[in-house]
Amino acid sequence: MSDVYAYLEKPSMVDYPKRFAAVFFISGCNFTCGFCHNAALMGKKQAGLSWEKLEAACTKFKKDWVNGVVITGGEPTTSSELPELIRFFKRFGFAVKLDTNGSNPERLAECLPLVDYLAMDVKIGFSGYPDLVGYSNTANIQQSIDLIRAKAKDYEFRTTVIETVHSDEQMDEVRQLVEGSKRYALQAFIPRDDLPEERYRTVPRTTSARLHELRDRMAGCAGEILLRGT
Repeated sequence: MSDVYAYLEKPSMVDYPKRFAAVFFISGCNFTCGFCHNAALMGKKQAGLSWEKLEAACTKFKKDWVNGVVITGGEPTTSSELPELIRFFKRFGFAVKLDTNGSNPERLAECLPLVDYLAMDVKIGFSGYPDLVGYSNTANIQQSIDLIRAKAKDYEFRTTVIETVHSDEQMDEVRQLVEGSKRYALQAFIPRDDLPEERYRTVPRTTSARLHELRDRMAGCAGEILLRGT
C-alpha cells in the first residue's frame, strides 16, 4: 500500500501554476491548524491506496491530458516513502509539485532534486507558530526556507491571511523570513463550517482590500508577489 490516502477525481487548473494537474493527498500532519481546510487529513496517518490503484489513476489522468501532479496533505514530508512516490509520478512524465509546511528539512532535502515546483506555507511570523499551528521548532522552518531558496528548481512561499490573526506586526516578521525569495503569495482565508476549531468557522473571509494592503506592505520582499482569492 502507498501513503496516498486519496486523490481528486477531476484534474485541477488552480493547484499547480501553468499546469493541468492531478491532486493527491497524503494523510497525517504534525501541525494542528484550527483553520485547516483538509481537517480529515490531520493527526495520524490513515490507510493508503494500493500502488495498483495509483497506477490506474495516473494512466487515466495521462489520457485526459494531465501534465502535472500535486502532492499535498496533511503534510507530505511525514511520509518516509515520499521520494519513492515522486519518482513513481515522474515515470508517467508528470511534472511534480510538492506542498509542505517546512517542518521536515531532512526529507525536504531528499525530495528537492526530484521536485519541479515547491510550495511552502509560511504560516505566520515565528513568534506566532506555537499558538497558531501548535509547532515550536522554528529552526526547522528556517532551515527549510533556506534549502528551498538555495536548491528548489521553482518555488513559492505563501501565507493564508486571517485578518484577526495576521497583524501588520506579524506580517513584518513574515517579510523577514521570505525576504529575497523568488515568489510569495498572499491567500485569502475562507471560512467553512467544518474547520477544526469553531472560532475560525465564523471569522470573515479575508477582504480584497486587506490583501492589496499587505501586497503593498510586502513590496520588494520577493521577485513576484501574488494575490489569491481577491
